[in-house]
Amino acid sequence: MTYLNPAYLRVGVGVLLIAYSIYNLARPALDPIKSNRAIDGGIGVLNGLLGGLTGLGGVISTIWVQLGGGPKDAQRAVFQPVLFITMSMATLTFAASGHLFNMDIVKLFVMGLPALLLGLWLGVRLYGRLDDAAFRKAILVLLLISGVALVAPAFIR
Repeated sequence: MTYLNPAYLRVGVGVLLIAYSIYNLARPALDPIKSNRAIDGGIGVLNGLLGGLTGLGGVISTIWVQLGGGPKDAQRAVFQPVLFITMSMATLTFAASGHLFNMDIVKLFVMGLPALLLGLWLGVRLYGRLDDAAFRKAILVLLLISGVALVAPAFIR
């Protein structure tokens, strides 16, 4: 993985997120994709790999769960624990390697914590008001914003 150019990886993932989001926002409904343990395991490996490489540990699992269809509560029950475990493992791995905790990181965490808590509070408040279709669109819009945020730095100099 040391041969990957992070800028190309960031733009590539961003373009995929943008294309996926726009395509699925334009389609009125998804045909659910059938899965099995082997496929789910492969998705888990890809999710962990992308999470370790980019910090986007929930993107692949969120897309996969959404492609499987089902009610918003069932989707959320899968991707929330996956996000938590993926981010916890990434944090522990970085901490064990000695590359995570320094004062600059702590300062950035403290600076970002209010925005994180505000977003969490807003998300919890909005979740109960969304039906399954609105939830699907909200996830797609958030994935689209993530894709744009990944691609935009390549064009801003």
